[in-house]
Amino acid sequence: MAQILDAALLQCTPEEQEAFRLRLAALHGTVVAAAGTETPQPCTVVSHKFLPTYLGEQIAPLFAAGASAPSGPGGLERRTLPAGHRSAQSSAVHVYGCGVAVVHLEEHHRVESLTDLAVWRYRTYLQEPDWAGKQITQKLHAAGEGHTPEVPAPQYVLSVYELRKHSWTSAGLDTALQLLATPSVLVNRQDPENVVSLGPGVEAAKFAEGWSHPEAVPFGGGVSQGVAGWSGVSYHPQPDERALTTSQIVALELDVQALWALSSHVLHTVEDGHDPVMPPEYGWRFLRSAYYRLTTARPTETAQHRVMREAILTTSELPDRLRAAQDALRDSNP
Repeated sequence: MAQILDAALLQCTPEEQEAFRLRLAALHGTVVAAAGTETPQPCTVVSHKFLPTYLGEQIAPLFAAGASAPSGPGGLERRTLPAGHRSAQSSAVHVYGCGVAVVHLEEHHRVESLTDLAVWRYRTYLQEPDWAGKQITQKLHAAGEGHTPEVPAPQYVLSVYELRKHSWTSAGLDTALQLLATPSVLVNRQDPENVVSLGPGVEAAKFAEGWSHPEAVPFGGGVSQGVAGWSGVSYHPQPDERALTTSQIVALELDVQALWALSSHVLHTVEDGHDPVMPPEYGWRFLRSAYYRLTTARPTETAQHRVMREAILTTSELPDRLRAAQDALRDSNP
């Protein structure tokens, strides 16, 4: 068998032979470094987690208790409350007038590899939604009058990662940002209660082959680099005053996740065979207004901000969901 395999490899180009060797090493969990390529490295990452949940009219006392906050790119009325997370550097509940609460956690990590970060990510995803639901419920009890029903846990978590200190250059940095945005390729998630690494050779092989996810969308502009995927965004700002800031990405994601939760509520109501009903101020015209604010370029918008906005909206599929939710509300509430 080995002789047949060696004969077949002789018919391949050197690049194809190297790719095969690296994939074989990954399957066996061994680290094989290709000449002239970069490998897994320790790095410092700032993690931003977003956990949205729809509360509807139940949110009124929470909204009244919150501190006023400036509107984001979607032009949504928003207030904030401290969340008091046990280990995050900062945590807040962002309360939207349209009936959505988004919990935002900022956590700083120094990791030995991106695989370590991926394992941490999925393991904390098991804990944070329940914690967020309980925090919102407690705040509703404190702000409201009488009994308040328990808030369900958010159904998902979206992450934004800012890559800070690292040793990668050029293609290695591109691969690192791809893996930060789409870390599922580094772990085994067959048992969601016990997510584990696929082995050190897998991450090494991804760096050696310059791996990129086929559905991820890079964004940048020369000064900085980023990647947007379905379940996460990664970004590496350069120390330059012209660079897009992570706070601008966070501001966009807060509105994107709030509108995702709102549109999901409308569409789930339709799927259940009912007509969606919203307060007049948050009906289909409200969604249409938010849609155009998010998708239309502004005269003062930089090129970096535009490509970031388009990448995040494309990978989130929010514009399509907003249009579908508009149609559903228009049909039931003309």
